[in-house]
Amino acid sequence: MYDSAGLQVLPREECLRLLSTASIGRLVYTDRALPVVHPVVYVLDGEAVVLRVPEGSATLVARDTIVAFEIDEVEPDLSKGWTVMAVGHLSEVLDEQRLARVRQLPLASRGHGTRDHYLEVELEVVSGRRIP
Repeated sequence: MYDSAGLQVLPREECLRLLSTASIGRLVYTDRALPVVHPVVYVLDGEAVVLRVPEGSATLVARDTIVAFEIDEVEPDLSKGWTVMAVGHLSEVLDEQRLARVRQLPLASRGHGTRDHYLEVELEVVSGRRIP
């Protein structure tokens, strides 16, 4: 299936597969009524995007809100590529069992302190496009 711009619409399963191939994405949220796009380290865990952020990270203001998450791989001349965007609820992982699991995920720490936070975006809406 193609959209009105002639881009191939990707099924959810392909979007999830592509999400599993990258480790840096863009988290989109609002802070004081202004849009923010923040690059983040992530890993896909089932149908959730898990982030590891240091204490004091600007992304912590997005806890308990609806966010967007985006990754892409597009050639500079737009000859080929794809993009995946997801929307979901961002929450901090606080449950001890879940926390033990996400601490085992391959997520690099960008912090210099001793306390990282694990955030999770439950993917509710996922869409993607590919340049044919």
